[in-house]
Amino acid sequence: MMVTSKSESDVTSLAPSSPSRSPKRPVYYVQSPSRDSHDGDKFSSMQPSPMESPSHPSFGRHSRNSSASRFSGIFRSSSGRKGTRPKRNDKGWPECNVIVEEGKYDDFEDKAYTRRFQALIGILTFVLLFTVFCLIIWGASRPYKAEITVKSLLVNNFYAGEGSDSTGVPTKMLTVNGSLKISVYNPATLFGIHVSSTPVNLVYSKIVVATGQLKKYYQPRKSHRTVSVNLEGNKVPLYGAGSSLSVNSQTGGEVPLTLKFEIKSKGEVVGKLVKTTHKKQVSCPLNIDILSTKPIKFKKSSCTYM
Repeated sequence: MMVTSKSESDVTSLAPSSPSRSPKRPVYYVQSPSRDSHDGDKFSSMQPSPMESPSHPSFGRHSRNSSASRFSGIFRSSSGRKGTRPKRNDKGWPECNVIVEEGKYDDFEDKAYTRRFQALIGILTFVLLFTVFCLIIWGASRPYKAEITVKSLLVNNFYAGEGSDSTGVPTKMLTVNGSLKISVYNPATLFGIHVSSTPVNLVYSKIVVATGQLKKYYQPRKSHRTVSVNLEGNKVPLYGAGSSLSVNSQTGGEVPLTLKFEIKSKGEVVGKLVKTTHKKQVSCPLNIDILSTKPIKFKKSSCTYM
């Protein structure tokens, strides 16, 4: 019959649309045009028509090749030649040169540490140079020692007699009042000195029978000065040492005594940072005539200066 009969062409056209077996879908490629080609028709002929494209996106080889085609114009070799494939890393990604806009944080720390180290070196160098300078100045100032000279001793009152101490023990007693003059010379040309002394003692057989104190004072550079020290001893018991004392206020006589003290001079060369200090011990033996009112003169050789 005409209704049921099918031609061979109809059977052939319906066979591909049969749901029993679906054939493999064709793979489509997108190829970017060459940079040297200017033929638009050639490019359009290589693009598939919208009717031939599948209805859903493909994530197969087409995507990877498309990405590679798109990046082929961005990445270049270091030589700059066209068509050279870029280097790839271990994961297969193309390598590219990365421009670092800011330095590493460690570089800033290293620079700050270097600046602190340089500042420390500068401070230590300054301290070292200043110390050397102070040592040089101190060494140059050492030879300038104060010159001490005992000039004279004037005895105003000298009394030897019998008496008893505070406990009632009888003994010979000695009373001495006098004034001692000392000459001080500062030879330093760059600094003044501060002069002081230990107690100035007048000693009889190891017993201090009179004492005095030099008041501390300041003496300018290259200057002379004569200072006076008052010595005083009132009813000093001699005990066993008085057995050799054979003088009295009526008959007179001489009493051997020794003058002992120490002079200290301190010079501030560079403020309080550099100081020079000298000490000189003075010892002067003398004989006092208890009836004489003349001052006792001392020569340079009469005393020992150590």
